[in-house]
Amino acid sequence: MPHIAILGSGFAALTTVRALRRRGVDAEITVISPRDALHYLPSTIWIPAGLRKADALRLPLVRFFARHKVRFIQASVTGLRAATREIDTDAGETIRADHIVIAAGGRFLRKLPGIENAIIPCEGIAAAEAMTERLGALEGGTIAIGMATNPAEPGAMRGGPMFEYLFILDTLLRRQGRRDRFRLVFFSPAPRPGNRLGEKAVDGLLKEMAKRGIDTHLGHKMVRIDPDRVVTEGGEIPADLILFQPGMTGPVWFENTDLPMSPGKMVQADALCRVAGFEGVWVAGDSGSYPGPEWLPKQAHQADLQAQAVAANIAAMLKGDLPRTEFRAELICIMDSLDKGMLVFRRGNLNIVLPALKPLHWLKRMFENHYLRVYR
Repeated sequence: MPHIAILGSGFAALTTVRALRRRGVDAEITVISPRDALHYLPSTIWIPAGLRKADALRLPLVRFFARHKVRFIQASVTGLRAATREIDTDAGETIRADHIVIAAGGRFLRKLPGIENAIIPCEGIAAAEAMTERLGALEGGTIAIGMATNPAEPGAMRGGPMFEYLFILDTLLRRQGRRDRFRLVFFSPAPRPGNRLGEKAVDGLLKEMAKRGIDTHLGHKMVRIDPDRVVTEGGEIPADLILFQPGMTGPVWFENTDLPMSPGKMVQADALCRVAGFEGVWVAGDSGSYPGPEWLPKQAHQADLQAQAVAANIAAMLKGDLPRTEFRAELICIMDSLDKGMLVFRRGNLNIVLPALKPLHWLKRMFENHYLRVYR
């Protein structure tokens, strides 16, 4: 029986499992990850407002693995030899597979001096909890919220959640009757942050910031983050709470592999999600660097599309066919503001932007429920 090893337990990894079984692939599947639960990070934006509790966003995967006949190894990958398709783990076990799917996600760059003084919201549920605690302890002051990219690979970033945190905190503070005690500042080295969403979307975001009385500090290279301020080449932002989303890169263990790396230190892949030069080695989600439009997103929806392509191509090869399925480049984002949502959609030359509407907030919550029902 062929053996498929999937590295990770996030969106790309779990979608690969589901898609393989839906296609009737009866191979042995092994999932290797230090975490035996899915952390649904898109909904952590609602933790500060009390719409979600942390425990509700940690979904144990025991039943999911049993239902899909998956062997789970709780361990961290420490190295990989793509030429022989062998995986090393900190559990001391070396696993060999006929197909390896790298779906280990990415990590945020921590090279900026003083970055430990900022909370990186998308690092996990604990970060959202820490932010909630810090916010609750403040009676007033300045909240600085910003984002940047990987200079070596500008597409390696996840900026959408920072706009959501910005608008959600504004709405929350207004509901609490204390918005007048806080200054909100959005900062980014980019003069027009969120450009991958499209020019119309950026215009809408900047207009919404001005409407809500949110200050901006844009287009200035960052120097460092102090405990009480953000320092850029264009000036300083004194702050009592700093939320910052840096650019992304690959996991540390990528350094112990023979995998081809992109400039931003992610696995180089083609349109079929194959790792260049290594048959039977695939990548899906934030771990990879892919061909496509400059706006190609790092988001759960795109990870799902790449995972589906990987599953289709592995299924084809197991039947003796050539892999032919390319992943679809598509951006779907509902940027929530606690009571409304702004929709951005991109595919090919199509770019749709809908203004902030109440039904879109509820649509985002309905999608969350639909998605999580699979794993509950």
